[in-house]
Amino acid sequence: MSMTDEPLYPIAVLIDELKNEDIQLRLNSIRRLSTIARALGEERTRKELIPFLSENNDDDDEVLLAMAEELGVFIPYVGGEEHAKVLLPPLETLCTVEETCVRDKAVESLCRIGSQMRESDLVDSFIPLVKRLAAGEWFTARVSACGVFHIAYPSAPDMLKTELRSMYSQLCQDDMPMVRRAAATNLGKFAATVEAAHLKTDIMSMFEDLTQDDQDSVRLLAVEGCAALGKLLEPQDCVAHILPVIVNFSQDKSWRVRYMVANQLYELCEAVGPEPTRTDLVPAYVRLLRDNEAEVRIAAAGKVTKFCRILDPELAIQHILPCVKELSSDSSQHVRSALASVIMGMAPVLGKDATIEQLLPIFLSLLKDEFPDVRLNIISKLDQVNQVIGIDLLSQSLLPAIVELAEDRHWRVRLAIIEYIPLLASQLGVGFFDDKLGALCMQWLQDKVYSIREAAANNLKRLAEEFGPEWAMQHIVPQVLDMVTNPHYLYRMTVLQAISLLAPVMGSDITCSKLLPVIVNATKDRVPNIKFNVAKVLQSMIPIVDQSVVEKTIRPSLVELSEDPDVDVRFFANQALQSIDHVMMSS
Repeated sequence: MSMTDEPLYPIAVLIDELKNEDIQLRLNSIRRLSTIARALGEERTRKELIPFLSENNDDDDEVLLAMAEELGVFIPYVGGEEHAKVLLPPLETLCTVEETCVRDKAVESLCRIGSQMRESDLVDSFIPLVKRLAAGEWFTARVSACGVFHIAYPSAPDMLKTELRSMYSQLCQDDMPMVRRAAATNLGKFAATVEAAHLKTDIMSMFEDLTQDDQDSVRLLAVEGCAALGKLLEPQDCVAHILPVIVNFSQDKSWRVRYMVANQLYELCEAVGPEPTRTDLVPAYVRLLRDNEAEVRIAAAGKVTKFCRILDPELAIQHILPCVKELSSDSSQHVRSALASVIMGMAPVLGKDATIEQLLPIFLSLLKDEFPDVRLNIISKLDQVNQVIGIDLLSQSLLPAIVELAEDRHWRVRLAIIEYIPLLASQLGVGFFDDKLGALCMQWLQDKVYSIREAAANNLKRLAEEFGPEWAMQHIVPQVLDMVTNPHYLYRMTVLQAISLLAPVMGSDITCSKLLPVIVNATKDRVPNIKFNVAKVLQSMIPIVDQSVVEKTIRPSLVELSEDPDVDVRFFANQALQSIDHVMMSS
């Protein structure tokens, strides 16, 4: 190929690859657009590559999505922001395709480019593009238009601003629900750029149109706009315009709309201030907590702690607590689970007396719930209650329920309790722990489920770290060593695991005098699985004990295992022997 033809080469390759049958090749060529643009240079990119992309957009959605993404970061390759407007035509076309994710990406890229364009180019090129999309014949263009108004509006002259507001108002009343949905979704962004004087008039009238829409999918998006608009308005305007809408929405005939209100309500409390919250929003929230649709109750229950934080404790006790009591015995397990995941956070909000009187009975009933998820959610947040009511009361009221759960028939509940034990131990202190929970920790080592036995071994290590080696030597090590003669090899394996975890915590002396003899003894076990695990444990002990012990005790045991008839036992024994040699070499 001659030198003169070379600059044409990248665009020729791109054209060939973009027309290839194989979608992967087409995708790859789009992903390499920036490389091709660099090869072509800024001017040829503007004059050849971008027009080619504008024409070549009748392709697979995946390729179009990649193109929309690439074009968003293309400003440096076309010569900087003064030439950014050349990127608008291909993106405008992508804004009208049928596939939603392509349109969304094209809108995102348009916003990114628009925010870097010079003001004069925005007025000359970007605003006309927005107007064309908003007046588009096909609904896809109008949907996309809603997402770019907030970029176009700030730099428009006053006459154009009036026109843009009127166009957005028409989109809010469009015949197609998809367009109205997009207008509702983007109203908050657009409102944030509109001047305060027009906010109360034009934007609020658009908002009112959307809130009275006959499609619930539009109304529920308008609910999301409530919080965004509430933050832009003064508190008194918020009370006048947004509050009545929210109160109405909390009684909407569509449960989806009520669900959105339940999710957003606590944000609105901050926007309207304490007085309207007490008079209007608390009754609305109580209605949602008692809604006849379980999904709405789930959303409302999940926000109960956040909502209570905004209120005075007296208000929360008076209005919200009765509902919480009802929800704790709700017919839907998901409602109870949502409540259990947040109810512990109410203890610091309500204070000690209210927690003891009102919340403790609810915690207990949820701890005894028939569904594991509900019980789990309570167990995992116990520390929040402990901070409020103190350990004595916690142990009297909740500990019996925890002990009951430690023997629960669902292994995941038992697992959650085990994982929580070290935290409980640090809160309860050593004396209390020995009385009530010590025996349980040993019992779990012989559980039928492997995950429980594994967690129980880890739990012993964490307890030894918490209470110290002397305590462990007295309360853990003897019981663990007694279990090494268990007739079932799986339980013997758990003991090996527990010993390997405890050894680093216990230190060299106890490991040599108490733990190592038991492990060496286990090399004579008749089950190969035990023997190769013994080899692994011996390998883990090499760094803990003295070099002389390694040579006198560990190496002979491993040599014996390395001659075992079982191939796995020989493999792990040899691996451990290599580890000893490696330590010897490095020392």
